[in-house]
Amino acid sequence: MSDYSIQEFLEKTQRKAAGGSFSLQSSRILEINLAGQIWAKMGSMISYTGEIKFERERAFEHGVERMFKKTFTSEGGELMKANGRGKLFMADQGKQITILDLDHRKITVNGNDLLAFEPTINWDIQMMRKVAGMMSGGLFNITLEGEGKVAITTYFEPLTLLVKPGDPVYTDPSATVAWSGHLTPEFHTDINYRTFLGRGSGESIQMKFEGDGFVIVQPGFETE
Repeated sequence: MSDYSIQEFLEKTQRKAAGGSFSLQSSRILEINLAGQIWAKMGSMISYTGEIKFERERAFEHGVERMFKKTFTSEGGELMKANGRGKLFMADQGKQITILDLDHRKITVNGNDLLAFEPTINWDIQMMRKVAGMMSGGLFNITLEGEGKVAITTYFEPLTLLVKPGDPVYTDPSATVAWSGHLTPEFHTDINYRTFLGRGSGESIQMKFEGDGFVIVQPGFETE
């Protein structure tokens, strides 16, 4: 049904009561009950109530080392800081949102798929040296660790693959959303004369995960 009276539409789409710091108003809209500060992807705010101020991440806000990574490796996403008290609503191009409670665990997230995280979480840019020159635009990833909530985004329903010793998992870099923080992916190439002749599968670069952990992938992604 897509034909509503005004009252029916309001009842169907109005904000639902939510609890906790992070909650979902729908599978594609994140609500943050802000009472202090959070970090979020630049441009992800769609609405808010209360007294909230937004500020772009300053060049040296997180130290010289992180600024060096962002400037000289082209790795690192644009972050904004939201300060204040109120209800903050966030989204990212209609992508599906998943809220994760780290509970003192570590996870690495593709920078394009990280929506927001609480300030109690320690984070750093994960340098992907081997990808330089292999993919246009490269990749940047952010490792998060500690206690607090993290919101990630995916195109449609995510799939989690378990990585076991002796049984590596290979993924398309563009489809790879996140993985266990202690895993270190390697880039595996499958380039032969068919690739250069335009007859290959197109999957000439893959990420290879070995060890004991998990990898989260998505079934859709943007292509250049």
